[in-house]
Amino acid sequence: MLTSVQKEILQNLINLYQTSNGKSIKGEDIADVMSRNPGTIRNQMQSLRSLGLVKGVPGPRGGYKPTIEAYQTLNITVSDEDSFKVPMFKDGNKLEGLSVAKIEFTSVPHPGECEAAIKILGNIKDLTLGDIVTIGPTPVNNLGVMGEIVGRDDMDNLILLDTTTIRSIPKNAIEDIATTDLISLKSQDSIREAAKILTINDIEGAPIIENNCAIGMLTLTDIVESLAESRENLKVQDIMSNEVITVNSKMKIANAVEIMYKNHVGRLILVDENKIPTGIVTRTDLIEQITNLKNFPIMDSIKS
Repeated sequence: MLTSVQKEILQNLINLYQTSNGKSIKGEDIADVMSRNPGTIRNQMQSLRSLGLVKGVPGPRGGYKPTIEAYQTLNITVSDEDSFKVPMFKDGNKLEGLSVAKIEFTSVPHPGECEAAIKILGNIKDLTLGDIVTIGPTPVNNLGVMGEIVGRDDMDNLILLDTTTIRSIPKNAIEDIATTDLISLKSQDSIREAAKILTINDIEGAPIIENNCAIGMLTLTDIVESLAESRENLKVQDIMSNEVITVNSKMKIANAVEIMYKNHVGRLILVDENKIPTGIVTRTDLIEQITNLKNFPIMDSIKS
């Protein structure tokens, strides 16, 4: 049975190790975080090593690393892949150095009273009561949770969240929600012609397709900006964006959200096995499919 001090040391070792890119952690670094004497840390490390929870790394660049048993003792799931780290957001900004190891809902029958205990990897001392945070999506169920921090346990690296939103991104393929009746433009179309096509079809933007290939994207915003600059005599090719992201129609919705987020685009063009455009999926399509997830930072960061 670990003492409270040993448990705190082990938790801080894991927190520091998570952001060290595999480097060993100095006892002095742990002491700084805990505001304790380095000698105390070294003495406790001997006990932790004997329990098989810590391994020492000799040499000038040496220090300590947590073992698999350390993660298991603190009930933390081990993940070596960055792609499987569950992110946290505060005020719309991703919290670097923090990831979620476990989510436990303490009550679910009454959503308005639902609380969640969140086990976190990383230093939680900058998280305070009253902060509104967003967690997710998780890798398996694409779960996203939003709520207010109403409790914090530094010893176990836990926060208690009074949840306001719990959503799971559907596992459907984007072809299930995409528009397959693809409206497209040509590079030599005039701005007036392009505006008429977008307006008649009640759409905000369309790809420029030539020779069965998407070569650009034009939106009503692009047209309005060109008119404001008295550039109404230009053609589509003069104001279109060359940034076109194409994806396979079988891609999952969660992956599409991630691609939009990383590339800061609001539209993806679906293509078949021959790379021929077959449809389009927009940010609006995703928001309508994922009710209320538009309040999540990952969606707010995608351009319309």
